[in-house]
Amino acid sequence: MEGGMKMPTYITLANYTQKGIENIKNSPARLEKVKEAIKAAGGEFKAFYLTMGRYDVVVISEAPNDEAYAATILAIGSAVRKRLKPSPKRNTGKSSPPYREKIGDLLSKSK
Repeated sequence: MEGGMKMPTYITLANYTQKGIENIKNSPARLEKVKEAIKAAGGEFKAFYLTMGRYDVVVISEAPNDEAYAATILAIGSAVRKRLKPSPKRNTGKSSPPYREKIGDLLSKSK
């Protein structure tokens, strides 16, 4: 975002479905659909990785908020034939997330 607040970063883990594997040659076009869906939701595509192990794909993106990210994930999942596992967002703001304040309170009480 130019001149505005930084958007939260999201990591999405995905596995190809059987149909996705059968049509693997269409992967470049499906990746373009992913990029378009992220942009349409007001987000920004950051990175795409093919991986070995439990997941086939990792996508890193930014979205304006959780609702936009969730809508994007639903749109992508139905369009690209992948099983998606969305992750919690990574805090990118200057203020600490509420859970850090709670942990700080607990630690100070234990001293």
